[in-house]
Amino acid sequence: MTWKPHATVAVIVEDTEGRYLLVEERSQGRIVFNQPAGHIEEGETVLDAARREALEETGWKVEPEAFLGMYRYQPPGNGRTYFRFCFAAKAIDHISNKLDDGIIAAHWLTLEQIRELGEQLRSPLVLECILDYRKGRRFPLDVIVEPDAD
Repeated sequence: MTWKPHATVAVIVEDTEGRYLLVEERSQGRIVFNQPAGHIEEGETVLDAARREALEETGWKVEPEAFLGMYRYQPPGNGRTYFRFCFAAKAIDHISNKLDDGIIAAHWLTLEQIRELGEQLRSPLVLECILDYRKGRRFPLDVIVEPDAD
């Protein structure tokens, strides 16, 4: 079997009340919570993927402001490796109530509410990325170099 890594994006969006934008979704027969996140599509820049995924999954237009880091995750038992490019993003406007297939709802949750979800988090990266964001981890967006991007 050929190793094929999965390139994904995620955004941490905090509102003025200290709540974080999460999606409630169906995944492999379970209901789980995740940041707005998903795969980078062919020909798409990493930043455009982050904007698109947030809009499709939550109805919110967001603008990435900083790069938090690249996180590697290998879920137990499925043999896949995911590379998550995670961004801190600002909510610009709620422009749609139409959500991607599999998305149940978008929620604004406090850190405590997110911690209480425990096993309902899609992966440990959900909480890890939020904690890194809260610690102040930020890198400029230009650390992502995409020569073919405009």
